[in-house]
Amino acid sequence: MTDVADLRRRTAELLAAHPPAATERLDFLRARFDAGLAWVHFPEGLGGLDAPRSLQAVVDAELAAAGAPDNDPGRIGIGLGMAAPTLLRFGTDEQKRRLLRPLWTGEEVWCQLFSEPGAGSDLAALATRAVRDGGDGGDGAGSGGDWIVDGQKVWTSSAHLARWAILIARTDPGLPKHRGISYFICDMTDPGVEVRPLRQITGEAEFNEVFLTGVRIPDSRRLGAVGEGWKVAQTTLMNERVAIGGSRIPREGGMIGVAAADWRARPELRTHDLHQRLLTLWVEAEAARLTGERLRQQLSQGQPGPEGSGMKLAFARLAQEISGWEVEFLAEDGLTYDDWTMRRPDGVDFTGREAGYRYLRAKGNSIEGGTSEVLLNILAERVLGLPPEPRTDKDVAWKDLPR
Repeated sequence: MTDVADLRRRTAELLAAHPPAATERLDFLRARFDAGLAWVHFPEGLGGLDAPRSLQAVVDAELAAAGAPDNDPGRIGIGLGMAAPTLLRFGTDEQKRRLLRPLWTGEEVWCQLFSEPGAGSDLAALATRAVRDGGDGGDGAGSGGDWIVDGQKVWTSSAHLARWAILIARTDPGLPKHRGISYFICDMTDPGVEVRPLRQITGEAEFNEVFLTGVRIPDSRRLGAVGEGWKVAQTTLMNERVAIGGSRIPREGGMIGVAAADWRARPELRTHDLHQRLLTLWVEAEAARLTGERLRQQLSQGQPGPEGSGMKLAFARLAQEISGWEVEFLAEDGLTYDDWTMRRPDGVDFTGREAGYRYLRAKGNSIEGGTSEVLLNILAERVLGLPPEPRTDKDVAWKDLPR
């Protein structure tokens, strides 16, 4: 049974064999993965030691104190937070061995091909098609052969950087919308994959639209059974909301920390009303932070549930309210913007740029990763047990739905 002392011993052995100051960054990250210290709760041989998830903090602290490099989680967050837990639960042994190591080290970036122009909040209405091309006589029930995928995806973060994508597509339009979907791993370098930038209100294009035209995906890159893609996608979506809303930050960290620093640095701008609003936001941010800590402790005992939706909902609201407060507090200085040049960034920096950027970028927080309205429905139905909204399309074949 792996315990704290064992993890510290293993970490010390890693540092002795691969001193961070004398080891190439990628070589160190590969060695860390192979030592089972990447994510300790994963199985042995896949970056972990079958240890309790809560013990990851022990490894992280020891490595940080030694100046060891990290894997740039902001750049590969989709792979770490969404693809990896889905692969772990539904992937074949071959898929796990091939994909998890370069995913964790950042050698291969992942993106998420879920949302479509006509299927965002109602994701199960997606229209991207995957049609079997040989392998089992065309009935879609067995394995083998390839799938030919045609369709369009949108709001795809990091698609311009990604080697791999997690993709859901409709494989049986004759079934109700939630039941005729399958889940695939798409190679973004394959012929027929076209990535176009989507410029945002910030001036940047961290999002993309992706066009899939005759993309051939081997059946060996399917996750889960044919037609059970919605079940697999639920694992991805629950982990996505935890990744967005439940990241670990210190007390007075994140955006509330920036706002508090502004308040302390600019006494000439203070008013009683702004002070009261900042105090309220500080308390709410701290309550959300502590709730996130509790959620991570729950996660260490099992799979994420709808609580992740609550954290993501709180994160979006607080980000928008705090950034709005900051722009108002800074007056004309809050309206400045450093650079409107069209760029395709590696990630989002909520604390390293000016208030105007935070204010504009936070507007997307209530849309990405599940709209706030949809998350409210999830919490009402799955947490509070309230009656669900009427759904007249639940048992109707997707092909018969009005569009």
